Amino acid sequence: MARHFVNLDALIPREDFDVEDDAAISYKTGGNLKLSEIESSGLVFQTLRKPDFQRETSNWTPEKIVELVRGFVDGDLIPAIIMWWSPKSSNIFVIDGAHRLSALLAWVHDDYGDRNISTAFFRNSIPPEQERAAQEARTLIKTTIGSYQLLKSAAQNHDFADKTQELRAKNAGLLPIELQWVKGSARKAEASFFTINQSATAIHETELRIIKARRKPNAVAARAIIHAGTGHKYWSEFPLETQREVERLSRDIYGILFDPSLETPIKTLDLPVAGSGYSADSLSLTFDFVNFASNYRPEMWMEPKPNSRRAKNPRPVLPDDVDGSGTIQSLRAVRSIASMISGDAPKSLGLHPVVYFYGATGRYQPAAFLATAALVRELDQSNAFPAFTEARERFEEFILRFGYFKNQIVGSYGSGTRSLDPLLTFFKIALTGIQQGMAESEIIDSLLSEPRLRLQEKNEEDRTSRRNFTSQSKSAAFLRAAIDGAVRCGICRARVHIKAISIDHIIRKQDGGSGDIENAQPTHPYCNTGYKEMLNSRARKVQGLADHAAEL
Repeated sequence: MARHFVNLDALIPREDFDVEDDAAISYKTGGNLKLSEIESSGLVFQTLRKPDFQRETSNWTPEKIVELVRGFVDGDLIPAIIMWWSPKSSNIFVIDGAHRLSALLAWVHDDYGDRNISTAFFRNSIPPEQERAAQEARTLIKTTIGSYQLLKSAAQNHDFADKTQELRAKNAGLLPIELQWVKGSARKAEASFFTINQSATAIHETELRIIKARRKPNAVAARAIIHAGTGHKYWSEFPLETQREVERLSRDIYGILFDPSLETPIKTLDLPVAGSGYSADSLSLTFDFVNFASNYRPEMWMEPKPNSRRAKNPRPVLPDDVDGSGTIQSLRAVRSIASMISGDAPKSLGLHPVVYFYGATGRYQPAAFLATAALVRELDQSNAFPAFTEARERFEEFILRFGYFKNQIVGSYGSGTRSLDPLLTFFKIALTGIQQGMAESEIIDSLLSEPRLRLQEKNEEDRTSRRNFTSQSKSAAFLRAAIDGAVRCGICRARVHIKAISIDHIIRKQDGGSGDIENAQPTHPYCNTGYKEMLNSRARKVQGLADHAAEL
């Protein structure tokens, strides 16, 4: 079973402490914190905040949370939490140590991402993976340490507690959480955050970029999508109607991309087109997709490196989104492409995830998703959906059979956007060859002779010498057997994904077709609307010409 991180992001609210205000200078020093001060009634708990640039507190496993809590109650050294006190709001901002403090908060409040604080924060929309991770953390706490309430009870009822519980209860009540304080302005506190987090505890490259671009439309859109419009409202400064539209679009996009949740080993063909929405890679993929759909290039939103050519010759950059218009534009661009890839919209091609986005072992391929999105956009812009539909069955059989070429390209170029162009080239060469009636061997020769693809003829699929089946080998066994029996479109004969099934009248209603089951067939939404209507229009035109000729 795939391991999931525990989402503790709700336990310390975010707040913008206005880095432009250099007048607010904090000189607070020294001190520590007791667990009793972070209970629900504690004044400190009410004033704790994370800066809006703080990373999301969702990167610890259940075991790491237990390790931190156990270390604290056993009297081990816990690194100090670095704080900044705002003279402007009197709130206490966590500059470093949000995960450590949130782990203790989770224990104190018995909320590991699935109880009162978290459900309110995520508006009762907790992903199944988050619930499982929370329950695993809670179970580990209970079996290895005991809940916070249990230890409080042990401190008050010595006769019913064992010696270990009694000692831990005393430590929990007496031992402080050590604090260090950043002196100076809010700007100084933000600079301290980046200095700390780019040295000892590095932030993931994508998250660091999003943090630095946190007020730009691409960053706001990506954050909104990944939580389906819930969680911290990075868009809270927008007008109310704009906020609602951000949340509505984000829910729609999340549903297209990440529903249903991904379970491993894979035992169903009902897979999310963008992989797991609750993984370390999902934010990177979403951010890349937003930038791709919005035509945002890195130089438009990334700060240039010191002394670089771009730093010496600055160009117009993507401005911060002050009213939400840029975020809405990005979200609509993402939804437009996503709804052509999957879902039940009339223009949806309903691409099957197993064909396009997953390897033979069930491993999700983000680069293949981005390249497929690029292919779909090109087909749409060139009005080539009909031509694609006519070649679709043979094209998809080809990329299924020779999926290892995708693995070679990603292995050569790297994941994400680095492989987008060569993968798109791979798709286009294969599709063009099929449309031109080339033999399979001729298409392969064309692919192998294209230097940009760096392909080798040898199949280099993952192999294993283990005696027991791995999760990937179990997934591969299922996918190999299931994909051949997948439901096929009654019009183009390519496989249909369950999220994109449209039921079509074989004989149209206007031509006398009934609603009986014998006259029904599953199709892709586009095949049932755009493509079928094109065929019918073409047939009517031909019939009209024939009738006209007969009259002559």
